[in-house]
Amino acid sequence: MSKHLLVAALLLASLLSTRASAVAQTARLTDEQVRRVLIRESIEAYDGRCPCPYQRDSRGRACGRRSAWSREGGEAPYCYPNDVPAEAVAEWRRAHEAP
Repeated sequence: MSKHLLVAALLLASLLSTRASAVAQTARLTDEQVRRVLIRESIEAYDGRCPCPYQRDSRGRACGRRSAWSREGGEAPYCYPNDVPAEAVAEWRRAHEAP
C-alpha cells in the first residue's frame, strides 16, 4: 500500500506543479495592463492636485491645461498608455515578474 501512496503523492505533486505553471503563465500581464499599472502608480506618486487633464480638482472642475501633464517642464506623470515607454514596461516586468 505504501507504493500506491508514494505513486499517488508523486502524481499529485506533478499535477500541482503543472497547474501552478499554467496559472503563472496566464497571470502574466499584457503590455497594456502593465501600462495601466504604471499610469496608476505615476498618478498616485504625484504630489499635486492635477496630474492629468482628465482628472478633477478639489472644486470638481476638469484639470485640463492646468494639469502637470499639460504643462512644460516640471513633473510629467504618465496619464495615457502612449506616455509609457516600452523601456518602462520592460523594467516593470524585470522587477515584478518571475523569469
